[in-house]
Amino acid sequence: MRAVQITQAGGPEVLEVVDLPTPTPGPGQVLIRHQAIGLNYIDTYHRSGLYPIKLPATLGLEAAGVVEAVGDGVTRFKVGDRVAYNGALGAYAEAAAVAADRVVGVPDAVSLEVAAAVLLKGMTAEFLVRRCFHVKQGDTVLVHAAAGGVGQILVQWCKHLGATVIATVGSEAKAAIAHDLGADHVIDYSKEEVAGQVAEITGGQGVAVVYDGVGKDTWAASLASLARRGVMVTFGNASGPVPPFAPLELGGKSLFVTRPKLFDYIATTEELDDSADALFGVLASGAVKIDIGQTFPLEEARAAHEALEGRRTTGATLLLP
Repeated sequence: MRAVQITQAGGPEVLEVVDLPTPTPGPGQVLIRHQAIGLNYIDTYHRSGLYPIKLPATLGLEAAGVVEAVGDGVTRFKVGDRVAYNGALGAYAEAAAVAADRVVGVPDAVSLEVAAAVLLKGMTAEFLVRRCFHVKQGDTVLVHAAAGGVGQILVQWCKHLGATVIATVGSEAKAAIAHDLGADHVIDYSKEEVAGQVAEITGGQGVAVVYDGVGKDTWAASLASLARRGVMVTFGNASGPVPPFAPLELGGKSLFVTRPKLFDYIATTEELDDSADALFGVLASGAVKIDIGQTFPLEEARAAHEALEGRRTTGATLLLP
């Protein structure tokens, strides 16, 4: 089978297309023939070495496809089932053997392409709005990078839960996307000062929660945008890691800061299934719609990484084997 591997950390140029043996599922595993592979910003962290992984490695954490074989002891799935997974390194390939208890079934109402495009981003949005901070009717929330993969889901899901959504974007084109998703207010941070605009929109009160996947470049504005006892959720590093800070900086408004990661919120099979059920539920109802903004052949993973890091993508991106 074809796969995309790295033998050293670095830029997109370290991604190499290789031929590997198709794996055989071991006990407790299923072999999934991929139909679509999700591209996520965490893939660039693995490639660059920001999140170190054992090398050589096949990148990618999520894909969707059909079960082609099952290992001993597997009763959760059978050959022919439509499934998806995230969190198992090795998705940049035509097939993968994955632990069955980390795989979820995909309902007929959701296409395999959408499942591959949304599972990691959508489960991230799920735990952010339902469990990391429980968004409820009447809350005002700030969503950075609202035209990105996670951002688009957050905007729609927060609106579905009854929140007022302030979205930030980096261009007029992305502002139009955020408006179309239902954002109540859109701030173009290439032209406007975020914290000042948030203060004006909220009458100086600030927001209950900030969802910030950008990191370094938005950190100060995010803290300044929070209301008393507001929650700063920094969940990504698109512009680089957040700089060190003193806890005393939070004392002015009794702020909370959390740096969560998805896999601590889907650590058990029960949590995984619950998250997937909630996600597929809002997809099936139409409350959240997924924009697959671009696709690349698996062999063009390098170009896909360049586009992602160059902020030339909107919505979700797929690699197609």
